[in-house]
Amino acid sequence: MSTDLVAIAGFVALFVLMLLRVPVGMAMGLVGVGGTAYLIGGTPALKQVGHTSMRSVTDWNFAVVPLFLLMGSFATNSGMSRELFRAANAYLGQLRGGLGIATIAACGGFSAICGSSVATAATFSRVAYPEMRRYGYPQSFATGVIAAGGTLGIMIPPSTVLAIYGIITEQDIGKLFIAGVVPGILAVLMYMATITAIGRLQPGYLPEGKRAPWSERLASLRDVWATSLLFLFVIGGIYGGLFTPTEAAGMGAAGAFIIGVARQRLGRKEIVLSLLEATRTTAAVFTVLIGALLFGYFLTITQVPQKVTEFLVGLGIGRYGVLALIMIMYLVLGTLMDALAMIILTVPIVFPVIMALGFDPIWFGILIVMVAELGLIHPPVGMNIFVIKSVVEDVKISTIFYGVLPFLITDLLRLVILIAFPILALWLPSQM
Repeated sequence: MSTDLVAIAGFVALFVLMLLRVPVGMAMGLVGVGGTAYLIGGTPALKQVGHTSMRSVTDWNFAVVPLFLLMGSFATNSGMSRELFRAANAYLGQLRGGLGIATIAACGGFSAICGSSVATAATFSRVAYPEMRRYGYPQSFATGVIAAGGTLGIMIPPSTVLAIYGIITEQDIGKLFIAGVVPGILAVLMYMATITAIGRLQPGYLPEGKRAPWSERLASLRDVWATSLLFLFVIGGIYGGLFTPTEAAGMGAAGAFIIGVARQRLGRKEIVLSLLEATRTTAAVFTVLIGALLFGYFLTITQVPQKVTEFLVGLGIGRYGVLALIMIMYLVLGTLMDALAMIILTVPIVFPVIMALGFDPIWFGILIVMVAELGLIHPPVGMNIFVIKSVVEDVKISTIFYGVLPFLITDLLRLVILIAFPILALWLPSQM
């Protein structure tokens, strides 16, 4: 059997395993090892399993993932999300749809110290949803806002998805983090504008809140110093060249721990819970990562990346036409699989195409994360949707998807803007 047929058989086997509900990391690992064993023998394939696993869990660069996840766990369990929401609501709650706008602002702030979209969505399902329902916001709107706000977790630095992309493509993770700042702020502003537009087009749909007195506003600002300090410490250290991203992750985790303990927000119970959460999430991420690396070796043997590059470059539709095809592919894949798995699986295939077409790899990393954001709230999978459903049990999945539709349109518009104006992602990294 030719290598082309083996590669096709591998992809078919992968999607069959995924349809059978085999975890995507295990599915990629099984297909990768099986395909490699068929092509070069069982002994080299099994040796590759041990070598890849050991190299992944002991690589210094990969330490950025568990450390940022630990920082996010400490921040979550020390109550920083509630403080952010309270402060945002004090300043924005009086607007029509103000609680929704405040939720987006708080999600953006929390994303700056968390790095996980799923954690952001789960956290604000507990923090913001009860408040919005108490003031009469429709279920679809309340859950849609939280789902959209949750996606900011993988765009605004520090982002575990951007870190993984940087490791796979051997790009500067620090520059990737900094490149996500302006697109992340743009996402927050466009989500807020979407809520404002909904409020104006349907005046009776969203309620207005009460204006908070200045004493309450100033008091709320005193509560968010910890979040601001932690973000400036981590990202400022990377931008200023004081830390590498891995060192910044370690400093951020230590900083979140010290702040939480000093404010008496992290007791023994919360510390143990944070360690367990970070460990479970890290194990899941590394399972996907190791599986994808094993599958990547199989793809290298069959020369799939080179053949895909030759095919797409030879289509004669121009480089932006090829980029459009890649974006459409990611939108389709986002309906079928988890964002992290999608990026780990596909980047080794499409990245050579992007380099051959002369696109900037940092800018492309931001584009991929934006499309992955869409996958988090796009039917029929939408990881954030199911996370919210697991927390808010009395809401239907269809209700959440209905509420998120306006934000999907906003995301597509933002994607077009970033493709048209790469400077939005590249200016800050160019100043490092």
